Amino acid sequence: MIDPRRLQVLRALADHGTVRAAAETLYLTPSAVSQQLTALESEVGQSLLTRRGRRVRLTAAGELLAQHAKAVLAELERAEASLAACSAGTVGRVEVASFASAITQVVAPTIAGLAATEPDVTVLVRDAEAHNSLMMLLTGDIDIAVSMEYSSTLQPDHRRLTRYPLYVEPFDVVLPPGHRLGDRSTVSLDDLRESDWIVPLPDNPCRSVTQTCCENAGFAPRITHTSDDFHAVVALVAAGTGVALVPRTAVGGDHGALVRPVAEQPPTRRVFAAVQSGREEHPLLRVVLDGLLHTAKGL
Repeated sequence: MIDPRRLQVLRALADHGTVRAAAETLYLTPSAVSQQLTALESEVGQSLLTRRGRRVRLTAAGELLAQHAKAVLAELERAEASLAACSAGTVGRVEVASFASAITQVVAPTIAGLAATEPDVTVLVRDAEAHNSLMMLLTGDIDIAVSMEYSSTLQPDHRRLTRYPLYVEPFDVVLPPGHRLGDRSTVSLDDLRESDWIVPLPDNPCRSVTQTCCENAGFAPRITHTSDDFHAVVALVAAGTGVALVPRTAVGGDHGALVRPVAEQPPTRRVFAAVQSGREEHPLLRVVLDGLLHTAKGL
């Protein structure tokens, strides 16, 4: 019989691509990961890896087994959740990763509400960009991810995740004080083709939102400043260094910049909570998920 712990090692390798990265995720040494994979090959009687020096790649059999590993491990997690649901009460800790504005909008209010209704549930929060929180969830570093997808760069559903929609918000144009378009109620992106743009860093999906929307308007944005902190982006706009597209709830309050809706169909981001498939009914996670959904209803 195949050892599920070795399947977990294979899944980590499939997720991260290298033995070293898989080892770091599983808190093992690279040597231990290699030994587990060698033992797994012996168990199944087939070669699962192609080794070239320090690099490895899954064979066709390895890819096939990795897919089965994901399904098997999800079922094991579902079994653990069912057993936990049979235990009395909900006492324990839940770790949630979320991007900053969603912490403000839903996570913090949910924690405040649970403090009164579920005092034995402790929620620990990690500030993480949306594109990082899902990987943290898949590797088991956290219990719940609050993440997002964008209307201009929709991401396919991942079968290893169960999603719960929370809220949808548009991106707005942010202009410097006294901008020539400041007297308009809405702003067309086409009118900003000659502007300098302030955008997030290259690995942030919000940067792709700006680039895609500008390309749809017929131009490539001239990027001058970058920051993943939207408060910093708005401050740079207010300082007159350029324009930006910013999610509405991330704009903030007293900053001096001008905020206008996009004249065209605005890009939006869909914010959702996610758990690993199979853990949906874990009693502790259920308490926090229900709290997040209840808070989101009031937005």
